[in-house]
Amino acid sequence: MKNKFNGTWKEACWASPGPRSFRQAAVLYLKGLCMGSADVIPGVSGGTIALITGIYEQLITALKSIDLKAVQRLLVFDIKGILAEIHVRFLAGLFLGILTAILSLARLMNYLLHYHPVSTWSFFFGLIAASILVMGKQVDGWSGGAGIWFVAGIIGASVIVNLLPVTTPEALWFIFFCGVVAICAMILPGISGAFILLILGKYEFITATLKNPFLPHNMVIIAVFCIGCVVGLVGFSRVLNYLLQRFHNLTLAFLTGLITGSLQKIWPWKQVLGTREISGKLHVIWGRPIRPPSVDSELVTAVLLALLGFITVLVIERLSRQRR
Repeated sequence: MKNKFNGTWKEACWASPGPRSFRQAAVLYLKGLCMGSADVIPGVSGGTIALITGIYEQLITALKSIDLKAVQRLLVFDIKGILAEIHVRFLAGLFLGILTAILSLARLMNYLLHYHPVSTWSFFFGLIAASILVMGKQVDGWSGGAGIWFVAGIIGASVIVNLLPVTTPEALWFIFFCGVVAICAMILPGISGAFILLILGKYEFITATLKNPFLPHNMVIIAVFCIGCVVGLVGFSRVLNYLLQRFHNLTLAFLTGLITGSLQKIWPWKQVLGTREISGKLHVIWGRPIRPPSVDSELVTAVLLALLGFITVLVIERLSRQRR
């Protein structure tokens, strides 16, 4: 391990990548809000939002900065060294936004999905459809392997989003496993961590503990789940970083395929094939995409919201390119 960091606290905080002004921090926080809002919806991935907002690879790199050296510095209480090596300012700003969204916007998103499902899914459909276009432009050529991995991504996402939830144990080892798998899905574009929890049969179980987080039993469950999330984030970010560094084009093609394959889950109109009662409300967990039942005001609103979502992504992408 390197020697202890000898600089000041200010130098340590500013040594690693992250926002350099209040405006940049505010923008990063807002992107975290968007990611957190997406993560609470079974069917929308926070990783997709990270791609849309142009911070996906930066996020993976920041997560990779949490390594064995950081643990060694922690063991010798070299806090300045930890601040200098880990992308603290980036991760703190982003995850503060994610946490704010999960705690404050979850009810709003559940309300919109319950009372205005077609309109809400239409807006997200436009967002995700435009993100496919944005991602596709980043792939340097679609011939050969890129096309194959794109199709593989579509197939993989299609299989996952059509899995049915199962009954699973409530043992702590399985809660830990759920945390690992769900957080990996959350940072994968096109794969919803919330939907993975539904498949594992633990969406209602985990969200129920958040309503009374200070009960001793719930605190243990939340702690174990969070530890699983940390392990999943730190470990899986290394896998993704390696793939992006070694096979950048093929990885982007595969991620684009994941997003494309997930569109069927976000399609606003579905024939209900399976439901589950979650927190006293009936939620569609399995459905087959169908055509809009009729041409009416709801359809017009849905199309307009989808266009709004589509245009929003294109505007964000153009603004991001102008700042580079």
